[in-house]
Amino acid sequence: MIKVLIVDDSPLLRAVLKAVLEQAGDIQVVGAAKDPYEARDMIKATQPDVLTLDIEMPKMNGLSFLKNLMRLRPMPVVMLSTLTQKGSPETLEALEVGAVDFIAKPMTNVAEQLEAYADILYQKIRTASRAKVRAFRPDKNTSEKAASRDTNYKVNNIIAIGASTGGTEALREVLSKLPGNSPPVVITQHIPPVFSASFAQRMDRCCTVSVKEAEDGDVLGEGKVFIAPGDKHLLIAQKGNKLVCQLKDGEKVNRHKPAVDVLFDSLLPVAKQVHAALLTGMGSDGAQGLLRLKNGGANTFAQDEASCVVWGMPRAAVELNAANKVVSLDNMAANLLKSASR
Repeated sequence: MIKVLIVDDSPLLRAVLKAVLEQAGDIQVVGAAKDPYEARDMIKATQPDVLTLDIEMPKMNGLSFLKNLMRLRPMPVVMLSTLTQKGSPETLEALEVGAVDFIAKPMTNVAEQLEAYADILYQKIRTASRAKVRAFRPDKNTSEKAASRDTNYKVNNIIAIGASTGGTEALREVLSKLPGNSPPVVITQHIPPVFSASFAQRMDRCCTVSVKEAEDGDVLGEGKVFIAPGDKHLLIAQKGNKLVCQLKDGEKVNRHKPAVDVLFDSLLPVAKQVHAALLTGMGSDGAQGLLRLKNGGANTFAQDEASCVVWGMPRAAVELNAANKVVSLDNMAANLLKSASR
């Protein structure tokens, strides 16, 4: 049984969320706090496995509480807030601080909307209960941007990365270590559409490489990173002597849009030029695509279990023998760059 503590200032949402969660069968709501101070006492008394946490609350906002919590008593947290619907910087910062995942809080028809995405909520709670969380270090994001390197990289080579739960911070760890003359990077991260542009902008500010949300026709080039929009599949196509981004609507693949397998499969015609990595995430999206890339001549990597928030997608790749090498997150950027070096 997964013990959940709800932290939200809305009495209606606390009541509805409790009712919805307890329909799951394997989830028990052990308490519902109206503010962080009440939550602090309830955490000590109930020892929950997962917290659902609002951002906008009286006395202390959820982000400040989360920073204190992850510094002093790290535990799995799922953010639940209307702010997530606006792609808010606060929710991205919550993931940076250590929240495992997030879900949008209904703004109207609370009971009806929560029931409508109950299965997603259950899935996120279950995943969070198994996630590896680490203590928040306030100084962890103060490192300097990667310096330019004298290394020469293979012409027309590409770095391709797939990620899901825990991926926003895993990607920051990788991208912040790439030099300005890095081979082009293409990324599919499972993320809602309201977040992909904000996430790309956030990465662009902290990285030496140029990071943007991919648009149709974007040309791959040295030092450029393209992240799939949250509601479109990202594919890479050859146009003359250039490789360009293509966005595709269509059906979900592996229950996702964007899907990692779609990106990886689009790179099969140039597989020998590809250096691909599958990072932390739930499920198996990207594993089959990584195997196909490997079989086509790509050099492939999977993040190791110890450094993953959720060892799902990389595990599926390892079990398929789709990765040439299993690598810790700390060493992923160095391995990708070495693979692409002349």
